[in-house]
Amino acid sequence: MKRRLFLAGGIVLGGLALTSCASRPAAPKSPAAPLTLVDAFSGRATGVGEFKVWLTGDQRRFTALLNGTVTGQTGARRLTVVEDFIYDDGDKNRLTWVFDEMAPQNDGTVRWTGKREDTVGTAEVIEEDGVIRLTYTADFVSPSGTTRLGFSDVIYDTGGGLIINDAIVTRWGLPVAKVQFKIQR
Repeated sequence: MKRRLFLAGGIVLGGLALTSCASRPAAPKSPAAPLTLVDAFSGRATGVGEFKVWLTGDQRRFTALLNGTVTGQTGARRLTVVEDFIYDDGDKNRLTWVFDEMAPQNDGTVRWTGKREDTVGTAEVIEEDGVIRLTYTADFVSPSGTTRLGFSDVIYDTGGGLIINDAIVTRWGLPVAKVQFKIQR
Protein backbone atom coordinates (compact mmCIF):
# COMPACT_ATOMS: atom_id res chain seq x y z
CA MET A 1 0.00 0.00 0.00
CA LYS A 2 2.81 2.44 0.88
CA ARG A 3 4.51 1.62 -2.42
CA ARG A 4 1.32 2.44 -4.37
CA LEU A 5 0.96 5.75 -2.56
CA PHE A 6 4.61 6.56 -3.23
CA LEU A 7 4.23 5.76 -6.94
CA ALA A 8 0.97 7.69 -7.20
CA GLY A 9 2.54 10.64 -5.38
CA GLY A 10 5.53 10.51 -7.72
CA ILE A 11 3.28 10.59 -10.75
CA VAL A 12 1.29 13.53 -9.37
CA LEU A 13 4.46 15.46 -8.42
CA GLY A 14 6.02 14.63 -11.79
CA GLY A 15 2.88 15.88 -13.52
CA LEU A 16 2.91 19.08 -11.47
CA ALA A 17 6.58 19.63 -12.30
CA LEU A 18 5.83 19.21 -16.00
CA THR A 19 2.93 21.66 -15.88
CA SER A 20 5.45 24.34 -14.94
CA CYS A 21 7.07 23.77 -18.34
CA ALA A 22 5.66 25.87 -21.16
CA SER A 23 3.00 24.25 -23.30
CA ARG A 24 3.68 26.69 -26.11
CA PRO A 25 7.18 27.56 -27.33
CA ALA A 26 8.24 31.18 -27.11
CA ALA A 27 8.72 33.11 -30.33
CA PRO A 28 11.92 35.10 -30.74
CA LYS A 29 11.62 38.73 -29.70
CA SER A 30 12.62 39.86 -33.19
CA PRO A 31 12.93 37.27 -35.96
CA ALA A 32 15.53 38.05 -38.63
CA ALA A 33 12.82 38.51 -41.25
CA PRO A 34 9.05 37.93 -41.40
CA LEU A 35 8.31 34.35 -42.39
CA THR A 36 5.31 32.86 -44.16
CA LEU A 37 4.35 29.20 -44.51
CA VAL A 38 5.05 29.39 -48.24
CA ASP A 39 8.48 30.99 -47.66
CA ALA A 40 9.38 28.31 -45.11
CA PHE A 41 8.23 25.21 -46.97
CA SER A 42 7.95 25.73 -50.73
CA GLY A 43 10.72 24.20 -52.81
CA ARG A 44 13.40 21.80 -51.61
CA ALA A 45 15.19 22.00 -48.27
CA THR A 46 17.02 19.79 -45.80
CA GLY A 47 16.69 19.84 -42.05
CA VAL A 48 18.10 18.16 -38.96
CA GLY A 49 16.22 17.73 -35.72
CA GLU A 50 15.97 16.18 -32.32
CA PHE A 51 13.00 14.90 -30.30
CA LYS A 52 13.78 14.96 -26.55
CA VAL A 53 11.62 13.58 -23.72
CA TRP A 54 12.05 15.72 -20.60
CA LEU A 55 11.25 13.16 -17.92
CA THR A 56 13.53 10.37 -19.19
CA GLY A 57 16.10 12.33 -21.18
CA ASP A 58 15.51 9.99 -24.15
CA GLN A 59 16.22 11.59 -27.50
CA ARG A 60 15.86 10.69 -31.15
CA ARG A 61 17.71 12.56 -33.89
CA PHE A 62 16.58 12.78 -37.49
CA THR A 63 17.25 14.32 -40.88
CA ALA A 64 14.39 15.34 -43.16
CA LEU A 65 14.30 16.11 -46.85
CA LEU A 66 11.46 18.52 -47.63
CA ASN A 67 9.78 19.17 -50.96
CA GLY A 68 6.96 21.74 -51.02
CA THR A 69 4.73 22.79 -53.91
CA VAL A 70 2.18 25.61 -54.00
CA THR A 71 -0.93 25.79 -56.16
CA GLY A 72 -3.73 28.36 -56.36
CA GLN A 73 -3.96 32.10 -55.86
CA THR A 74 -3.20 34.15 -52.73
CA GLY A 75 -6.05 33.76 -50.25
CA ALA A 76 -6.89 30.27 -51.54
CA ARG A 77 -3.54 28.52 -51.97
CA ARG A 78 -2.70 24.90 -51.25
CA LEU A 79 0.78 24.01 -50.00
CA THR A 80 1.79 20.34 -50.14
CA VAL A 81 4.97 19.43 -48.25
CA VAL A 82 6.47 15.94 -48.58
CA GLU A 83 8.74 15.13 -45.62
CA ASP A 84 11.17 12.21 -45.97
CA PHE A 85 12.54 11.40 -42.50
CA ILE A 86 15.70 9.38 -41.81
CA TYR A 87 16.22 8.64 -38.11
CA ASP A 88 19.58 8.06 -36.42
CA ASP A 89 18.62 4.41 -35.83
CA GLY A 90 18.16 3.88 -39.60
CA ASP A 91 14.35 3.99 -39.54
CA LYS A 92 12.73 5.90 -42.41
CA ASN A 93 9.31 7.51 -42.75
CA ARG A 94 7.47 9.66 -45.28
CA LEU A 95 4.72 12.06 -44.22
CA THR A 96 2.90 14.60 -46.37
CA TRP A 97 1.33 17.81 -45.12
CA VAL A 98 -1.47 19.42 -47.14
CA PHE A 99 -2.15 23.00 -46.02
CA ASP A 100 -5.07 25.09 -47.31
CA GLU A 101 -5.00 28.87 -46.98
CA MET A 102 -8.10 30.49 -45.54
CA ALA A 103 -9.57 33.80 -46.68
CA PRO A 104 -7.68 36.89 -45.45
CA GLN A 105 -8.42 37.84 -41.83
CA ASN A 106 -9.49 41.30 -40.66
CA ASP A 107 -6.84 41.25 -37.92
CA GLY A 108 -3.97 41.02 -40.43
CA THR A 109 -3.09 37.40 -39.69
CA VAL A 110 -2.89 34.74 -42.35
CA ARG A 111 -4.46 31.42 -41.39
CA TRP A 112 -4.18 27.95 -42.86
CA THR A 113 -5.60 24.54 -42.02
CA GLY A 114 -3.58 21.38 -42.49
CA LYS A 115 -3.73 17.62 -42.51
CA ARG A 116 -1.12 14.87 -42.52
CA GLU A 117 -1.46 11.07 -42.49
CA ASP A 118 -0.98 10.91 -38.72
CA THR A 119 -2.96 13.99 -37.63
CA VAL A 120 -6.16 13.71 -35.64
CA GLY A 121 -8.52 16.39 -36.85
CA THR A 122 -7.19 19.52 -38.52
CA ALA A 123 -3.99 21.40 -37.82
CA GLU A 124 -4.23 25.16 -37.34
CA VAL A 125 -1.61 27.54 -38.70
CA ILE A 126 -1.36 31.26 -37.94
CA GLU A 127 1.17 33.61 -39.56
CA GLU A 128 1.53 36.55 -37.19
CA ASP A 129 4.24 39.00 -36.11
CA GLY A 130 6.76 37.48 -38.53
CA VAL A 131 6.47 33.92 -37.16
CA ILE A 132 4.37 30.86 -37.89
CA ARG A 133 2.43 29.04 -35.17
CA LEU A 134 1.33 25.47 -35.96
CA THR A 135 -0.88 23.48 -33.57
CA TYR A 136 -2.04 19.89 -34.11
CA THR A 137 -2.65 16.47 -32.59
CA ALA A 138 -1.03 13.35 -34.06
CA ASP A 139 -0.97 9.62 -33.40
CA PHE A 140 2.65 8.56 -32.90
CA VAL A 141 3.20 4.91 -33.81
CA SER A 142 6.01 2.96 -32.13
CA PRO A 143 6.76 -0.73 -31.54
CA SER A 144 4.92 -0.47 -28.19
CA GLY A 145 1.73 0.93 -29.75
CA THR A 146 0.10 4.22 -30.72
CA THR A 147 0.36 7.33 -28.55
CA ARG A 148 -1.71 10.45 -29.13
CA LEU A 149 0.41 13.61 -28.78
CA GLY A 150 -0.27 17.33 -29.08
CA PHE A 151 2.20 19.61 -30.85
CA SER A 152 2.56 23.37 -30.55
CA ASP A 153 5.20 24.72 -32.95
CA VAL A 154 6.70 28.14 -33.55
CA ILE A 155 8.63 28.52 -36.81
CA TYR A 156 10.88 31.51 -37.45
CA ASP A 157 13.70 32.81 -39.64
CA THR A 158 17.10 33.33 -37.97
CA GLY A 159 18.75 34.78 -41.07
CA GLY A 160 21.37 33.29 -43.35
CA GLY A 161 18.93 30.74 -44.78
CA LEU A 162 18.29 29.01 -41.44
CA ILE A 163 14.70 28.44 -40.28
CA ILE A 164 14.01 27.06 -36.80
CA ASN A 165 10.96 25.02 -35.84
CA ASP A 166 10.67 24.71 -32.05
CA ALA A 167 7.86 22.53 -30.68
CA ILE A 168 6.47 21.57 -27.31
CA VAL A 169 4.89 18.09 -27.24
CA THR A 170 2.06 17.28 -24.85
CA ARG A 171 0.33 14.10 -23.73
CA TRP A 172 -3.01 14.34 -21.92
CA GLY A 173 -2.47 18.10 -21.95
CA LEU A 174 0.84 17.95 -20.03
CA PRO A 175 4.14 19.02 -21.66
CA VAL A 176 6.34 15.92 -22.03
CA ALA A 177 8.90 16.64 -24.74
CA LYS A 178 10.38 19.17 -27.10
CA VAL A 179 11.45 19.06 -30.72
CA GLN A 180 13.86 21.37 -32.48
CA PHE A 181 14.10 21.15 -36.25
CA LYS A 182 16.61 23.31 -38.16
CA ILE A 183 15.85 23.80 -41.85
CA GLN A 184 18.57 25.05 -44.16
CA ARG A 185 17.35 26.87 -47.29
